[in-house]
Amino acid sequence: MKHNRSLKAYLLRTAFVFSVLGFFLIYWAASQAYTNAVKSNAIAVSNQLALNTFNSMFQIMQQGWNRDQVETFIDNLQRTSSEHSYSIEVYRADRVTEKFGAIDQKAFDAFNRRTLETKSAHFAEEGATLRYSYPLLARAECLGCHSNAKPGELLGLIEVRQNLGPMLHHAQNDLVSRLIYLAPIPFLLAVVVIFFMNRRINHSIQHLEANIDRVHRVSDLKHLELQTTDLGFSELNRVYAKVEGLGDRMRDIAVDRELLEFEIRLLEKFVITSEVVRDWREYVNILLNDINTVMRAYNLFSIFKVDEEIFDLEIFWSGPPSDETRALMESEIKKALDASPLFRNLMTLSINHSIADRNGAVVDLQLEDVQLQTKSLFLEAPKIGGIVGIGVHVDISQDESRRLVMESILSTLMNVVGSVKAIYKYTKDLEYYATRDPLTDLHNQRIFWEMLNYEVMRAHRKDYNFGLLVVDLDNFKSINDSYGHSFGDKFLQELSRAMREALRAGDMLARYGGDEFTVILPEASVEQTQEVAQRLLRSLENLQLKAPSGDDLETGLSIGLANYPEHASSSKDLFMFADNMMYKAKALGKNRVYVPSEDDVIEVFKDISEKSLMISKAIKEKRVIPYFQPLMGNASGKIEAVEVLSRIQLEGDNVMGAHEFIEIAENMGVIHNLDFAVMEKAFSQVQKEGFDGLVFVNMSPRSLVLSEFVPEVKRIVAEAGIPPQRVVFEITERDTVKNMTMLEKFVQSLKAEGFNLAIDDFGSGFSSFHYLKHFPIDFVKIEGEFIANMVNDSKDNAVVRCITDLAHELKARTIAEYVESAEVLEAVKAINITYAQGFHIRRPAPYIYPPEERQQQTG
Repeated sequence: MKHNRSLKAYLLRTAFVFSVLGFFLIYWAASQAYTNAVKSNAIAVSNQLALNTFNSMFQIMQQGWNRDQVETFIDNLQRTSSEHSYSIEVYRADRVTEKFGAIDQKAFDAFNRRTLETKSAHFAEEGATLRYSYPLLARAECLGCHSNAKPGELLGLIEVRQNLGPMLHHAQNDLVSRLIYLAPIPFLLAVVVIFFMNRRINHSIQHLEANIDRVHRVSDLKHLELQTTDLGFSELNRVYAKVEGLGDRMRDIAVDRELLEFEIRLLEKFVITSEVVRDWREYVNILLNDINTVMRAYNLFSIFKVDEEIFDLEIFWSGPPSDETRALMESEIKKALDASPLFRNLMTLSINHSIADRNGAVVDLQLEDVQLQTKSLFLEAPKIGGIVGIGVHVDISQDESRRLVMESILSTLMNVVGSVKAIYKYTKDLEYYATRDPLTDLHNQRIFWEMLNYEVMRAHRKDYNFGLLVVDLDNFKSINDSYGHSFGDKFLQELSRAMREALRAGDMLARYGGDEFTVILPEASVEQTQEVAQRLLRSLENLQLKAPSGDDLETGLSIGLANYPEHASSSKDLFMFADNMMYKAKALGKNRVYVPSEDDVIEVFKDISEKSLMISKAIKEKRVIPYFQPLMGNASGKIEAVEVLSRIQLEGDNVMGAHEFIEIAENMGVIHNLDFAVMEKAFSQVQKEGFDGLVFVNMSPRSLVLSEFVPEVKRIVAEAGIPPQRVVFEITERDTVKNMTMLEKFVQSLKAEGFNLAIDDFGSGFSSFHYLKHFPIDFVKIEGEFIANMVNDSKDNAVVRCITDLAHELKARTIAEYVESAEVLEAVKAINITYAQGFHIRRPAPYIYPPEERQQQTG
């Protein structure tokens, strides 16, 4: 709480208080000094009285005196002293009493005995009375009468008592009266000094107030002129110098309130919405108009990298520029870009002009006007879709505070514009790569299945045949192992281009995965399908690509053929049939097309029937077993989780992989029983080996139609004694889920029980983004194809980074699949992916810890 006090009143009060304190201090000191002086004088008087009394007694004794004369002398002495403020007592010592007998005297007290013992004079204070005791010592002259004494022996003592009270009281009263007369004089002198000092200080303060009252905005601080005035006090001169110095510093750092309010209002508009992304140029034009309400800004520009060696230059004008100004601005910006090693010798620069106010004044600038005072930022290594520079032309050189605010606004504007364009670019990229294989630019597996399902429905509705080819590149692993993945990727790209050229218009070529491709041939008979397959074989033969060593590549294409509806009536069965035919082509020596016969049709579906029986029997006999593939924490380098994979135990030590029976089990409607059996054994193994990490379990979307799925999972987990928080269910995209409401309820029920959720193969299709948006996802498993190629393909790398950033923004942990080399693992760690999974970490095995690790744990 502040108190408004007057300096003059404060000084007066202070002077009064100190005057009073001075009065009492002087009184006390004078009183003490006077009292001590009186006491000292009283002691001297007592000593003199004692000596006079002794001398009188000595003279009488020399004349010879009798007892009556002695008593008369003492009576006269007491009577005389009673008339004054002192009294005198004479005491006989033992030697005199022995010789002449006792007289009527007071008994010795402690004060007297001290004199007797010490044979020396001393004094004592008893209240206002001063007692002085003087010893009478025998001289040689005294021995004539006092023959029983020796020289120096004590014959008696004389005590003098003085009452100092009246004297001291009178002195103190006199001192007080004199001090009362003198006390106002110092106070009056202080008042005079205060008056003149207060007038000088008030004059200085009024001068300071007048200067401060002239300051209404930051620019007025330059009017503070204080150091030119001599205030008469060096202290005030120093204060004024500091205030003026503060004004100088404030001019450099302070910002006007209206400018800050403008900045706040403008920054509030820096919110990225779908409308902003869609109409981002109009959005920047509006911001430029707002900037011009505070300061004159002719234009601003941004340079945006949209692809390798391809840049967009966006120039925004406050009003329509003249043709000369437009050309001049483009020329000057290009010169500035050429001066930067980042933009020198641009291959492609697309320039776009936008006008904020087409009805505004024409912007006509001269060359000197275009010597921009800009805020620019050039990133050393701009990424695809990243903003690399922004600048503004404004006349703010005379106002440092406005320049700083504008730089702040432009820095934020740069981030907003960059984010808007990056979001637009990344959205388009994600949409593209969700349907495309980034290495070959062919359709990916997800789109293949969507197109195959669509073609089956269309062919059934319009009653026509179509063909399906499954193509596998022979000996591709040897090419990768011999010449490296970089050459292998180049070979796949060249082969994809050659196969595209061999197909008809309307045929759909897709990369199914790895070295496997598929082709859908609409409205094609078996013969037409076979003809296209032969053209694909010839495309490889005509491919002019040598190994790095210069040798010819020993490879070929094994092609399986199927036709709808001749060989199958469903998309899954049709693909399975073509896939079987492809393996028959390989079995016959590779590099050929296998055209199925009627016997092949019977054999394939017989095999499917046999596998169906085998699957039913395996579930019944509990020969479904779990395999575990570890997930390594990239931060710790330790195994922190395992994924459970399904296998079927065959005779001996043989096992059947999940790819051979999962789809059949789904078609049979027994996939949930298979999942339950695997979970029971997997959780039991987890407890047996003492693993305390996360356990990932694959879940087919078909499980959501089963009301007993969640209760059964709860039972299995509870019996195994594993907390639900350690179990992660992976939502796969093997089947498209059309009823998203049902899936959402299913997922919510799992989350309500404490289970975690992961999206598998994120980026392989559009459903991944839908899941991430609508479901409480804890983990994102990035599509392995992107991970495998990220060290060799910048597009794959960009997609992986984008997915990682998106997942982390949504507080989801990330998992990189297909980590099959140390190089890929380092790339994964570099972009902060949470976990790594793949053959480089460890292949799937029927145990969590290898036997040697278990021995160490038990040991």
